[in-house]
Amino acid sequence: MKEFTLTAPMEFRQEIKRSRFIALAEPVESVEQAMKFFEVKSDATARHNCWAYKVGRDYRFNDDGEPSGTAGKPILAAIEYAELTNVAVLVIRWFGGIKLGTGGLARAYGGSASSCLNLAEKTEIKPTCICRLEMPFALTGLVHQLIGDERIVKLSEVFNAEGICLRLQVEASFFADFERDVRNATGGQFEVSLVNA
Repeated sequence: MKEFTLTAPMEFRQEIKRSRFIALAEPVESVEQAMKFFEVKSDATARHNCWAYKVGRDYRFNDDGEPSGTAGKPILAAIEYAELTNVAVLVIRWFGGIKLGTGGLARAYGGSASSCLNLAEKTEIKPTCICRLEMPFALTGLVHQLIGDERIVKLSEVFNAEGICLRLQVEASFFADFERDVRNATGGQFEVSLVNA
């Protein structure tokens, strides 16, 4: 089953019965990144900073003082309805003096999050693997040709007495082809080895 996330941060603003709502959505790769996003983007001048995230199968939400289930849960529902993962959504509310009721709050928070996510551009999350490739200095040019593919991301490059050591992130569906290309290019002398992330 394909998974999708956002390609870039998105923002949506609306006013409901004099309360101002700003929904902020951002792609994230970890729970820590989601929590940092909430910490940085929350507005201390607002009455409520409610949020939800979904990272892989992990999710969490927070009502930040709103009645239980009226803010964080509808935000999470918007994420799930949009069939997204690796995303964090913060909805900030400045109270306008008119109570919305529990149903109105749920619609306002969920609707703000949903509108924000509907505006955002999505991208497919492709499974990757982490691998290690070591070669002598003489093959440095060849190495850089091999890793020039957009399906490969160089995570680190270390030079030592023996040559070059690369740590790479490779799309899982492309790994077998990459492994074969390395073997063919080096006459079978060097291989790519999978490592734990």
